[in-house]
Amino acid sequence: MLAGRIKASVIGLAVALCGATGSVADNSAVPVAVQADRGPVTNLPMPRFVSLKANEANVRRGPSLSHRIDWVFQRRDMPLRVVGEYGHWRRVVDRDGLGGWVHYSLLSGNRTVIVDEDLLAIRSQPNDTATEVAMLELGVVADLGECGPTWCRLRAAGYRGWAPKTALFGVAPDELRD
Repeated sequence: MLAGRIKASVIGLAVALCGATGSVADNSAVPVAVQADRGPVTNLPMPRFVSLKANEANVRRGPSLSHRIDWVFQRRDMPLRVVGEYGHWRRVVDRDGLGGWVHYSLLSGNRTVIVDEDLLAIRSQPNDTATEVAMLELGVVADLGECGPTWCRLRAAGYRGWAPKTALFGVAPDELRD
């Protein structure tokens, strides 16, 4: 029983510290308990990518409705990186390194990416010499399909093709997907 209380205190301290910090893009500001390989609530990998399920999501300073709303995400399907968990709340970070606490019901496991390179060519095969299928503008949100070591298959605006991982936010550099 004492071990359970100590674990809860450590998680509570981690939440308090994480809520008090600004951007979590600099991992030195994130408490060690939040950097674990698995989330303390879901036991899912940490960090991990999710997408925004709602058209609007309040981003709060801490993991409860009583915490102040710092801003509102207003882009459905936007990929976010989950870096912390507490009850029904997830600490998320966007591609700019900004984030806060969002209720889990506003997040989806459907994977999406944001194009981080202007006029990114998506290709018919995962190589630089394959035929161009389409050009995607900077900031386009695309559905994420399979990923190899350096390329991922995307679907956006009715087009399907392959893009280099380095031009995308929403997929880890070492992530492989079937």
